[in-house]
Amino acid sequence: MENNQNSATKTDRKFIERNRRSKMKALSCMLNSIVPQQSSREPFSLSDQLQEATNYIKTLEMKLGKMKDKKNRLLEIQRENMSMNKGGSKSPKIEIQQMGLALMVGLITGLDFQFMFKECIRVLREEGADIVSANYIVSGDSLFHTIHCQVEESSNGAMISERLKMFVYDSCAFY
Repeated sequence: MENNQNSATKTDRKFIERNRRSKMKALSCMLNSIVPQQSSREPFSLSDQLQEATNYIKTLEMKLGKMKDKKNRLLEIQRENMSMNKGGSKSPKIEIQQMGLALMVGLITGLDFQFMFKECIRVLREEGADIVSANYIVSGDSLFHTIHCQVEESSNGAMISERLKMFVYDSCAFY
C-alpha cells in the first residue's frame, strides 16, 4: 500500500514539475517577445535573458525620468509665458487656405476677441461663401476656430482672404 502511495506522490511531483517548467518556458518566451533582442545570433541562457530584461527596464526608467524632467521644464516655460501674457491680450492670428472652391479659415484669438469668430462668418457670408462647418476649441486663454466653406466659381478667394485679414488685424489695432 505504501508503495502505491509513494508512486502516486512521485507521479504528482513529476506532473507538478512538468507544469512548472512549461509555465516558466511560456513566461520566458513572453519576456523575450517584449524585450528587444541584441544582434547576436546565439541563444541566451535564462539568466542572460533576465539580465537583458533588467537592463532594458532600467534604460526605460531613465528615459521616463528624462521625459518627465523635460515635460516639467516645458510646463514651467508655459506657465511663465501665460503669466507674462495675463497683463495684455493675445493678438489674433488668421490663416486662410484655398483648395479649388474650398476655403479653410483658421483663427486663433484670446478670450477677449471672441466676437471675431462671428464677424468672420459674417464677412464670409457677405462674400457669398457657403459655410460647410464651423467649430472652435478652448485651450487655456486661447480660442482656436476653424471654418470650412465653399466659394462660388465667380468669387475671388484671394479677395475674401484679404478682406478677412484686414478685418482681423484692423480690429486688434483698435482694441
